[in-house]
Amino acid sequence: MSTTLFSLAFGVGTQNRQGAWLEVFYALPLLAPAAELVAAVAPILGYEGGNQAIAIDTDQAAELAKALKGIDPVQSALLTRLAEAQKPLVATLLAEDAALTSTPEAYLKLHLLSHRLVRPHGQNLAGIFPLLPNVAWTSHGAIDLGELPARQLEARLKGELLEVFSVDKFPKMTDYVVPSGVRIADSARIRLGAYIGEGTTVMHEGFVNFNAGTEGPGMIEGRVSAGVFVGKGSDLGGGCSTMGTLSGGGNIVISVGEGCLIGANAGIGIPLGDRNTVESGLYVTAGTKVNLLDDKDALVKVLKARELAGQPDLLFRRNSLTGAVECKTHKSAIELNEALHAHN
Repeated sequence: MSTTLFSLAFGVGTQNRQGAWLEVFYALPLLAPAAELVAAVAPILGYEGGNQAIAIDTDQAAELAKALKGIDPVQSALLTRLAEAQKPLVATLLAEDAALTSTPEAYLKLHLLSHRLVRPHGQNLAGIFPLLPNVAWTSHGAIDLGELPARQLEARLKGELLEVFSVDKFPKMTDYVVPSGVRIADSARIRLGAYIGEGTTVMHEGFVNFNAGTEGPGMIEGRVSAGVFVGKGSDLGGGCSTMGTLSGGGNIVISVGEGCLIGANAGIGIPLGDRNTVESGLYVTAGTKVNLLDDKDALVKVLKARELAGQPDLLFRRNSLTGAVECKTHKSAIELNEALHAHN
């Protein structure tokens, strides 16, 4: 058995009454764990290779804690706490970054993103949706939808209110990890699996999907769709949109370069290079016809926006008289207010 793993984590989670996993919380996931650590835990878990999610009990957690005490004191301390758990425990070992096969594996890869251990598009997430059950996220934790009515009645009979915050495949990120150096105005708008870089502010109308995020620092007041990554120093204005690959964006990967500004209620369906500006209210899709102008505002040629994808120092605007979409070199790079991005 190889002692080289892609990832390893010990977690505590929730199962429904049939024993199916609803969610898993990994406090300290590891990327490329030390070979010595893997060699120490493998015999206790009966692990012989491959990608596996292995259910463990509290006695095994205590045994693992003892085995890792001199190898990884941090993981040992975590396992000591897990040995006190009254909820199901799991050890998830990923020998390779392959397509997902279980709910604990899916949750581990979402954690790797939100813990900033891998960036969006930095790992294989194939097959994730069928492995994430649609559950009720409540004041009593994750609840299987088939069991929700009975749980609501039980709570009422005790004089309690079981509040349902959402019904979704993805929980909010902050119930699992709060990355350092960020501001998040409405935590419900950041899904687990988002990568929120140091110095990022997400305002109330901002939204960040899984496998998407920001390098930071930056200000997000719009939508960062699945698969989209925003470079440092960029500002997404209120109500703006970035087109993801899950809902009509095709296979093109949308990204936002460094020092960009997407105005309020604007949108992009092409990758933006560094220091691009999109005027408020203008949605630039890949097929948008664009009048390319020179420095004297004379027409050079008409092209599709996809031909400008990734190019730096561009200003996209709409001519207020003709309605034509125009693009010209943006000579002065956008300088965002430093106070806006001062966080800690």
